[in-house]
Amino acid sequence: MAAENSKALDTKVVRALLDRHACPVPFHAVRTRFLGNIASPIFSASPLRVVEGLWGGEMPEFHSMAEAETLIGMLVQGLWNDLARHQKRSQSFRLTRLPIQATAPDLHYFGQVRMKELDGFVDGLFAGEDEIDLPERAHVAVGLLGEMHAIMVGIVDLVDRDLIADDRVQLEIKLRGLRDLTRIMKGEIHEAVLSCTRARRQMLEGIPTMNPTVH
Repeated sequence: MAAENSKALDTKVVRALLDRHACPVPFHAVRTRFLGNIASPIFSASPLRVVEGLWGGEMPEFHSMAEAETLIGMLVQGLWNDLARHQKRSQSFRLTRLPIQATAPDLHYFGQVRMKELDGFVDGLFAGEDEIDLPERAHVAVGLLGEMHAIMVGIVDLVDRDLIADDRVQLEIKLRGLRDLTRIMKGEIHEAVLSCTRARRQMLEGIPTMNPTVH
């Protein structure tokens, strides 16, 4: 119980720090962007670069060195390291929990959050590149995630155009569909992470080590 409370408290602290420094990226998208970058096959990717990217490429203005160390420490040593555990199959990743009802505003919010989570993961995975080489399973996962993103866009559009706002049956159907998609999404994100992690490990193992020259 104590561990769960500590973890919840850390999440609240991270959220508060992001809000304090006016981070334009919502917390649910920060999580997936970090996770995508952790799994990225691009070796030049780095936590600090991703943190800077949250504010458009530059760190926010700090009033003291301690303030900077607090933010960077909480994001890199805290959130980043916590998400790194999802590189293990036994530590599956979970998307942000959204307790919502079958109403048009809730459905709209649900779809937008999932869209931003998917955008964040792909942004982190590609690390600023337009194209990257992915292992086969990760390639399949990213393709499926793209299809699910399109579905989310369609549902948000239906709500925006007020096409199902008064149709309780359709709202219930769409909500069940979104919940089913969420289960698939988190599974495919985790499979992409595992696939990239495995490929990176194999690549590193295949790089010959240079023995020191003895004089």
